[in-house]
Amino acid sequence: MDLSSELKKGKRGAIAKAISIIENDKKNARKLIKKIFKNSGKSVIIGFTGPAGAGKSSLINLTSLHLKKLGTKPAVLAIDPTSHITGGAILGDRVRMTESTDSGTYIRSIATRGATGGVSNSIRNSIRILEYAGFDPIIIESVGAGQTEVEISKIVDITVVVFNPHTGDSIQTIKAGLTEIGDIYIVNKSDLPGASQLFQAVQDYIGDSEKNPLILKTSTKTKKSIAEFTNLLKKMMTEKKKTKKETEKLRLESELKDIVLNNMKEKIDSMFASGNTFSKYLKQVQSKKLDPFDAAEKISKYLEK
Repeated sequence: MDLSSELKKGKRGAIAKAISIIENDKKNARKLIKKIFKNSGKSVIIGFTGPAGAGKSSLINLTSLHLKKLGTKPAVLAIDPTSHITGGAILGDRVRMTESTDSGTYIRSIATRGATGGVSNSIRNSIRILEYAGFDPIIIESVGAGQTEVEISKIVDITVVVFNPHTGDSIQTIKAGLTEIGDIYIVNKSDLPGASQLFQAVQDYIGDSEKNPLILKTSTKTKKSIAEFTNLLKKMMTEKKKTKKETEKLRLESELKDIVLNNMKEKIDSMFASGNTFSKYLKQVQSKKLDPFDAAEKISKYLEK
């Protein structure tokens, strides 16, 4: 079975197998990406982020169903920031997304593994697999603020930040690194008490920012504003398609830098692990025969070989 031709047909088994290769088999992942790389970079990528418990999975479920009605073919990559093995985050997601799965949306979890640019690496290539299989848009779901979010914002075309009235101190939540990245801010679970105050707080704090993002109230329980939100997304997707080529050039520059840095890091790690070169110069520094700068220069020269 030629995996890439099965992928092209959008076969689910082939997609699952291909993403597993991306995550676990470096050598075959490279071969696979080589085959499909020319056809990548065309789908619109939408990132959903926000604190745990904000209701992202349920919102993505309904959004996917609406996007499908609008003639698109969505897929979802849910990032599991913990372990690939426990799959805890994901089982919950799958349950909350059953409707959209039944309607043909492809949903998959991927682990971050904590490598430098590691989030980007596995996500970028999983996106390529889904693009090749004909999905557009591709939705990325991730939790909370922090480094993962910054990396993801480099990869997605549209960022949706989701809050809910029960995430504690609303302003602190809003300030927690999420104010710079959103194109759309959603106050979800708007049927709960405190939603109007949170909506006001988001408007006051983010509304006048340079990006001038859209701010909406939604409820997955009452389905309030879900259609309005999805129509806005579809409109944004059309706009983003116009600049996709230029965006892709910048992304590839960033990806290439990540890969080079990762390769160097691996080389350095393996040199430290084998210990010979490093410990030789370390001893000379410790016995004061060599200063640390000269020693570091010699070690770096060794790495250039």
